[in-house]
Order: sequence, then C-alpha cells, then structure tokens
Amino acid sequence: MTRQLRDDCFLHDKDRLAHDEAIAILKDRMTPLVGSENVPLEIAAGRIASADVGAPRAIPAHDNAAVDGYAFRFCDYDAGAGSEMPVAGRVAAGHPITDALASGVAVRIFTGAAMPGGFDTVVMQEDVETLGEESRVRIPAGLKAGANRRLAGEDVQPGEALVGSGQRLRPQDIAAIASAGHGEVSCYERLRVGILSSGDEVIRPGEPFIHGQVYDANSPMLQALISTTGSQTDDLGIMRDDPAVVGRSLSEAAQKYNLIITSGGASLGEEDHIISTLDRLGTRHLWQIAVKPGRPMTFGQIGDCVFVGLPGNPVAVFVCFLLYAWPLIMRASGAHWPTPARYKLPAAFTIASKKPNRREFWRGMMRATDAGPVAEKFARDGSGLISGLTAADGLIEVGEAVTEIREGDQVNFIPFTEFGIPTR
Repeated sequence: MTRQLRDDCFLHDKDRLAHDEAIAILKDRMTPLVGSENVPLEIAAGRIASADVGAPRAIPAHDNAAVDGYAFRFCDYDAGAGSEMPVAGRVAAGHPITDALASGVAVRIFTGAAMPGGFDTVVMQEDVETLGEESRVRIPAGLKAGANRRLAGEDVQPGEALVGSGQRLRPQDIAAIASAGHGEVSCYERLRVGILSSGDEVIRPGEPFIHGQVYDANSPMLQALISTTGSQTDDLGIMRDDPAVVGRSLSEAAQKYNLIITSGGASLGEEDHIISTLDRLGTRHLWQIAVKPGRPMTFGQIGDCVFVGLPGNPVAVFVCFLLYAWPLIMRASGAHWPTPARYKLPAAFTIASKKPNRREFWRGMMRATDAGPVAEKFARDGSGLISGLTAADGLIEVGEAVTEIREGDQVNFIPFTEFGIPTR
C-alpha cells in the first residue's frame, strides 16, 4: 500500500533556497511512501527494515568453550600449584552433557561446545599434560576463573534489538538476525521509480547518430545511481518537446510509480515544458536552489507521486541526484535520512575567485601524499563534461561565504562511497 504524502510536503516561500534550507525542508517533510512485507533472510541484504528485530533468547544461549581443551570447576582447582584431575567425559559442539558430574573432575571439550553444569573454566589442550592414556589430565598453575569460557548472552541479551526500523540491512545485520533464529524479516517494499528524459535533441544509445543530436547519458546513469538505493526502476523513455507529450507522460507515470525523476526541460525556456506541466497537473514545491551545478531543479508532487526534476547536463544530474534525490529516495523507501560524511582535507589547488551566496560542488580526487591525503580538483568545471565524473572519486563542497581557496586551505570532501558508489 502506498502511503500518502503530507499536503504541505516541501512547501516554502522563497524563490531560490540555500542548500541547507532545501535539505532541511526535505528532511523534515519526507516520509516513507511504501508499505511493508516479509522478506526471506537470504534475499534481505540491502533492504530496509520496517520494524525492530529483537532477540528472543540470549546469544549465545549457553556458556561454551572458546578453545579446544579441558573444562573443570574452578573451585576444584589449585591455582597456585596446579591440579591433576580424572577425565570424566567428552563434550563436542552440539552434543552437550546433561547429566550431573562429580566434583573434582575434568571433561574433554571442543570449541563451541556447551559447558557442563557448574563447569566454569577451560584450559587449552596444548597447556595440559595427559596421563594414563588420557584418562587423567595435569592442569598447570596460574589459570584464572572463567578462563576460555564464553558466557551465555555475552553477545546479545534476551529482548535486545538486533536491528532497528529504518535500518538498511548489511551482511553483518543479516548474520545478527540469523543468529537469533529469524528466517525472515519485515522490510519496506521497494520504492518504484520511473525515469524520463526530455528533449528533441536526445536519442537513445545504439541509435544512428545524427548531427545536432546527443545520446541520452542521463537515463542509464540514473538507473545505475538509483540501483544503489535498492529501489525498482523503469526507464520510461524520452519526452519530446511537446506540451501534450510531456503532460501525457507525467500523468501516466504518476499513476504507476511512487517517484518520477526527469532530466532536462526544468527551466522556463520556450521548449521547456516540464515546469508548466507540473504546475498544471500537480504542485511545485521547490524550484531553483542556490547551488552549482544544478540550480534549475524541481521538487513537487502529482497526486501521491513525488516528482523530482533534474537539470539536463549529466554532471548537474549526477551532483543533484546525490545531494537531494538520493537521500530523498532513501527516506521515501523507509530509511532514516542519510547525511553523507564530510572529510576535512587540505586543498591541493588554488581558486582565486568564487561567487558568494551559493554553494558549489566541484568534482575532486583524494590523493595520498607523504604529509597525508589532500583534495585535488578536476581542472574543468563544465557541467556537460562526463570525463570529470569518471576521473573524480568525490565532491569538494565549497560554502556560500567562501570567495577564494588557497592551496593548503581545509575543504570538505564527500567521497562517492558515501552514496553507495564503489571506488575504482
């Protein structure tokens, strides 16, 4: 079941928002858009938990041996001189001794095996001397009570939360859930995202090239970016610069998807029809953000479907998707709003002049030096230069108040790995 958006989602009263203002509005207003379902544990990695998962019992459920050796009661042992004890049994993992054992005896025990009742200490097998065809064992002096014993519940106590609602499930989370005996986990349904490109000049990769046209790099890139969120995506094709085509495409997509993402056509030129169509079919809540690249960017909704209108140039699409659409999709999918980590690095470049009152995000590379890592900037700034994206491994964030950067100044570096994009 799709959850309805709040009526005032994204509302604001400014023509051009600062980056932090836009993030604050989205973070405050965005809610999960999807229902929940039970997912088998073997395919739950990467999904988002829709409920807390607790431990029904202690983990481990019983005291057990941490090493191969011999278990005994510490009260039967002389820590100062050592002790010789008869071997009264053998305990392997999965085969516990349930009968009571006499005092003053030891048992052969293996890693992971349950400690017999009352036994609390284990000596490693390489530290003992076996006697009489292993019927007796000589335990050296110096052991401490509880040595080489894992306590019941030392990992997880009964009722303790293993994962929380809104948490994206990692391999280690799957292990924790499995260790408690759960075979499935309640997860949010996958968000359904439709992608549309816009422009008469745009053609599909693989089609014959015609002078004056450009291949659509945005849709394949967006599909790859959205895949890092775990959402389901469909490429809905290219909308021609015709108000009727744009209107029909957006209206049909809004009936089928939780979220529509478009690229191109987000300005107010004579051939840019997305903004006017959105205003006619739904509500435009955010438009024009004081950032570079990506100022002509739109958020809104058509009915219960969220709309994200990205710029047309690939670099602006990439950057705006990471900054705004990626966390929005994660939150709409049920996750907590993710805030990418910023790492302070010295700049390995100089920028003599930058316009104030806007935040800029430059393509950058983290480079190791003898003095530590530094941030390098891709030499060219054009928002159509995909080569800058392929060379970069992160974004250099430059605040609104900054007007110049000198080599050695501290800058914020956001690695692409913060958005689930692997390193080369």
